[in-house]
Amino acid sequence: MDRIVSRIEEFSRSVREHGIPKENREELKKRIADIITTSFGARNVEPVRIGIASLLPSSGSLNSTVFFTGKKASSDVAAFLNGTMTRYLDYNDTYLSKEALHPSDNIPPLIAVAEAKDKTCGDVLNAADISYEVVCSLSDQVSIRDRGWDHVTYISISSAAGIAHLLDLSDNKYANAINLGLNNNISMRQTRAGELSMWKGATAANACRNSLFGSLLAMNGFSGPSPIFEGEMGFFKQVSGTFDISLDNSHVRRTMIKNFPVEYHAMSAAEASLSIRSKIEGEVESVDVETFTVANTIIIKDPEKLKPKTRETADHSMPYIIAYTLVYGEPTPDSYDGKFLNDRKILSLIEKMKFKVTKDYDKLYPENLPFKIRVKTTKGVYEEELIVPKGHFKKPYSWDDVLMKAERVMSRESAKELKEFCMSMENKDVKELIEVISNVHS
Repeated sequence: MDRIVSRIEEFSRSVREHGIPKENREELKKRIADIITTSFGARNVEPVRIGIASLLPSSGSLNSTVFFTGKKASSDVAAFLNGTMTRYLDYNDTYLSKEALHPSDNIPPLIAVAEAKDKTCGDVLNAADISYEVVCSLSDQVSIRDRGWDHVTYISISSAAGIAHLLDLSDNKYANAINLGLNNNISMRQTRAGELSMWKGATAANACRNSLFGSLLAMNGFSGPSPIFEGEMGFFKQVSGTFDISLDNSHVRRTMIKNFPVEYHAMSAAEASLSIRSKIEGEVESVDVETFTVANTIIIKDPEKLKPKTRETADHSMPYIIAYTLVYGEPTPDSYDGKFLNDRKILSLIEKMKFKVTKDYDKLYPENLPFKIRVKTTKGVYEEELIVPKGHFKKPYSWDDVLMKAERVMSRESAKELKEFCMSMENKDVKELIEVISNVHS
């Protein structure tokens, strides 16, 4: 068996035998509540409506619920639709390392499989622990975006690992679930270059859908290309270069829940801009920003980021996020509506901005998320610096914070029910979780 695949399968077996640390389970419960929150906020967005119109009705050997609709679909289709809801608002959790990515992209397919196979929420938490540990460990090794590949390529590996665990696969069947999940899921970074399309919010869901498709084949004996990492034309040679992984079961505690619906490298920018907004007086003459190289590469340098034409580009534009926050306040899921993309107050403020990458901030990243803003107005100069934003693993979300975020997109009653269920969900069936999801309302 391929060395990397063997390590992942051994880790899965260890979780099956010994369970997961209590502190991991607590953080994963928060993240399941968080993806239901972010999914509910995106349930009616255009890409989800298109996906439902294009893919339903649907049925298969395994069938699962499409969130908030009461409709069933084949489990891979449900995983795609639910995953698109989870990711679309750019509001689900983040892990920062050599590769930045969103570990909770792994959760929708796990819920889909667990529902179809009559599993418990405890089973989902164990599988999610595996997916989180695998994807974050991969992220620590190589930045594949620097080689032109998108980070969701790693999601295809981690989702396959979690799904295979839920399906009780072992040995060759487990390996083939990963082999089949990865081989045809090498995603190009063009997804996040230039003007961004709807696919930005759906590509991780598609990786998970394909991993589920491959895992179902592997479950019944279908073999995949091997060795998938070390082979002559495998992942190491074609995509990443050689690496190893360390699965120490600590990574979920270093993932971060988003406090605002912005690309995570702009999280400190949004929080600091919101703080300085309450202090400035007079007409803004200039805005000077200090940041770090990765933020500049992903959400600043492209000319499209200065005048975004789509919500996908706007929530990946630090200039837009700063300008919106200074003009209107806290970013929300509605901050990227067309009326704001063409707002002269926002666009004229962007024109007054200058960005500078500093070596000191590069040294602080990715352990921190440093940002400094200096606003000069007709009445004075105002400055704000932030090194770690709320929701970062150094300032982690509490259950009260989880509730507060849920209340931004759903009724207080639904938010409270969601929080209370998830706090003790390990002892409940997934069908009960689906019922809670189905009952969420505005």
